[in-house]
Amino acid sequence: MDWEKIVSFAEATTARVGEGLLQAAGQVQAVEKTDGSLVTQADRWADEELRSAIRQAFPDHGVLSEEVEHVFPDCDWCWIIDPVDGTTNFARGIPLWAISLGLLYRGTPVFGFVHLPPLRQSFHGYWYGESGLTGPTGAFLNHRPIHTSSALPSGNQFFNLCARSTAVLQNPVPCKIRMLGVASYNLLTVAAGAALGGVEATPKIWDIAAVWVIVQAAGGVWQPLEPGPIFPLQPGQDYGSRSYPTLVVSRPELLPVFLPLVSPIGKPA
Repeated sequence: MDWEKIVSFAEATTARVGEGLLQAAGQVQAVEKTDGSLVTQADRWADEELRSAIRQAFPDHGVLSEEVEHVFPDCDWCWIIDPVDGTTNFARGIPLWAISLGLLYRGTPVFGFVHLPPLRQSFHGYWYGESGLTGPTGAFLNHRPIHTSSALPSGNQFFNLCARSTAVLQNPVPCKIRMLGVASYNLLTVAAGAALGGVEATPKIWDIAAVWVIVQAAGGVWQPLEPGPIFPLQPGQDYGSRSYPTLVVSRPELLPVFLPLVSPIGKPA
């Protein structure tokens, strides 16, 4: 795999699409989908732009996207894209939303790229696991290496919630709480060392595919809150409605601190 080509493609494509989205942010009408999430014409435009760019650059790669294609294809390489992560923020002019691209090899993410146009920030990382692939390693923010924090929980450290995980607050949380409204950025702040942990109660596969790579490449721990592994995805399966409750922490020693607080979010075994 030509990883330099992959990074250049992801960077250029998300920058181009991001500029278009910046012109529409806060100016478009959102409608509610069947799952309760919001979508705009800008989401659909960005989805098509990303899928078209992938088809042209990597014609032998499959694509799974939030707005169009939910069935995982039977091919070695597949991109999972989220054209606008944080659509509620985007539609209402709040400058915190992202474009997410995850590249999977035989059903498991090995490369992730997340671009936040309003912040001019781009995260990327590599995580090969047991794939047998080799290449660059690490996680990066605007091409600078990032790593999770080694700090201890305290009132001066952050732990991120999502809108559907506020039940965590029924117990004392040993950190300041933040709620960002963007699933990918929620967890990327852990990768960047800004937060000690984060929880997402109902993320879809396009919310997490890219971030799964970057978090682990930065030294973080990804803890599913349901039994069984998330990856590899299976060809022919429809992933449109499935959620993946997830806890991310900056290092293994913090799992016993935060897991008891968030474990009820997942379904019982």
